[in-house]
Amino acid sequence: MQNAILNKQKGMTFIGLVLVVAALICIAVVGMKVAPAYLEFFSVKKIINKIGHEGNFAQMSKKEIIDEFTNGANISYVTVIQGSDLVIEKSDTGNLVKAEYQVVLPIVANASILLDFSTSTAK
Repeated sequence: MQNAILNKQKGMTFIGLVLVVAALICIAVVGMKVAPAYLEFFSVKKIINKIGHEGNFAQMSKKEIIDEFTNGANISYVTVIQGSDLVIEKSDTGNLVKAEYQVVLPIVANASILLDFSTSTAK
């Protein structure tokens, strides 16, 4: 009789529940630390794309491109990269603007996450 009752019991043990909750908390903490870096990257990407789609982009000087990026970065609160950090390549066909940078996010003690970001005006 006791075996029949034990065999019918199903579900998660308390230790299993604790492990699942701990894993979900770890994922949430990492997500909350990484999300602001990605939001800032999307702002950088938006600024670079806006510069690339301007009508006079092919004729813009390096200083004008840097000033445009700096103005957009100030409006969007971008702090990880400055206009002077952009890679600007001039050619006969026009300009190419690249933004490449890394963000190191501390997680716990000496553990951290390295994120590489890269965007450009190339189509």
